[in-house]
Amino acid sequence: MLENVVELSELGEGIVQIKMQDKVNKNTFSDELTTGLIEAFIKVNTNEEYKVVILTGYDSYFASGGTQNALLELADGKAKFTDKDLYSLALNCPIPVISAMQGHGIGGGLAMGLFADFVIFSRESIYTTNFMKYGFTPGMGATYILPEKLGIALAEEMMLSAKTYRGEELQSRGIPFPVIPRNKVMDYAIDLAKSVAEKPRVSLVTLKDHLVKKLRKELAETIEQEVQMHDKTFHQPEVKQRIKEFFGH
Repeated sequence: MLENVVELSELGEGIVQIKMQDKVNKNTFSDELTTGLIEAFIKVNTNEEYKVVILTGYDSYFASGGTQNALLELADGKAKFTDKDLYSLALNCPIPVISAMQGHGIGGGLAMGLFADFVIFSRESIYTTNFMKYGFTPGMGATYILPEKLGIALAEEMMLSAKTYRGEELQSRGIPFPVIPRNKVMDYAIDLAKSVAEKPRVSLVTLKDHLVKKLRKELAETIEQEVQMHDKTFHQPEVKQRIKEFFGH
């Protein structure tokens, strides 16, 4: 029996876990993973028993961004990253979300993780906003959430250079998030979730709504700007060649 590429499981005490495990595609945003994530968050959003969500991946992968085929479709003008809204799933979830990024967070996968209310990095994993590696400007709300969560200096460096960083390197650069060994990320996340879930759900929803109001409002404008930048940068012949040549390397 094949396991679901997105697994929703109740951990008790109002804690629910969404696990991304598309092992065939290494947690790139395949159609199966995308659909599964959206459906999982719909279930969470409509269940008033839940108080906090843990979003995580499998083994050494958290989320790996767009598939090669999806990037080629964007380059050909056949699709936009806004066709399916993955980037704001955590932000728009009414209850707090913990991104337990035990594995690599790549491109849109890292951006998606940063939209959570709590973010946990692993020392060994790779984190990168590698959009410019392929020659196109970042999407998925990355140009908004990276400066907001990591600071403008590091965010500019990450996006313009498209370098890869180990969690321990980001820790040395002063990111304001816990960076711990991979095998301890889930334990940390569960302890954190328990401390959140002790509170009344109505109070959690009310406070989160207040705290992220500015992000929700400003993100929409940023997404429009990112789409406009994609219209300028994605359709260069060099970009398509880079996607074919560099993807997966």
